[in-house]
Amino acid sequence: MWEKTAPSYDRQIAFLEKIQFSGGREWLGARARGRILEVAIGTGLNLPHYPTDATVTGIELSPAMLAIARQRAADLGRADDLREGDAQRLPFDNDSFDTAVCALSLCAIPDPTTAISEMKRVLVPGGRLLLLDHVRSTWPPIYAAQWLLERITIRVAGEHFTRRQLQLVKASGFDIIEAERLKAGSVERIHATKPA
Repeated sequence: MWEKTAPSYDRQIAFLEKIQFSGGREWLGARARGRILEVAIGTGLNLPHYPTDATVTGIELSPAMLAIARQRAADLGRADDLREGDAQRLPFDNDSFDTAVCALSLCAIPDPTTAISEMKRVLVPGGRLLLLDHVRSTWPPIYAAQWLLERITIRVAGEHFTRRQLQLVKASGFDIIEAERLKAGSVERIHATKPA
């Protein structure tokens, strides 16, 4: 599905970026430090927001999405290491990164618990986990609409709208530094650290 969507993904998400996720990518970039791993980097929309002195490694399951991310990195003059990879089996040694970022992707990763555990594994002690995603709303009418929408999106694209990542992050043993919900609780930003 992502292979087919890749050429039009940036256009498709542009409206949601403005009304639903406004400021989210900047929020991630302002907190990312050092050796950054972006899990499910997609088309590389976070790349312009990372510090210029950071080294970025990105993994993406879709070759078509990855090709766009590589072109974006080149256009920005970034020498980032972007490669194919699975969020549930990260191809990196323990304690390899200072920051792990995952934006708008845990909603579609089949096993988000494993993906979060993998990010914890590859982070150094004290390393940062930064997440941005849509989650189940705190407002019942929106939650009901999300639940109904999932009846289609899970089958078609594996995309969930009623997941909530905060409990998974806590259960994985991270220390929560910041957690905020926006847009009737349907968008969540999480900044956590791996215990030192």
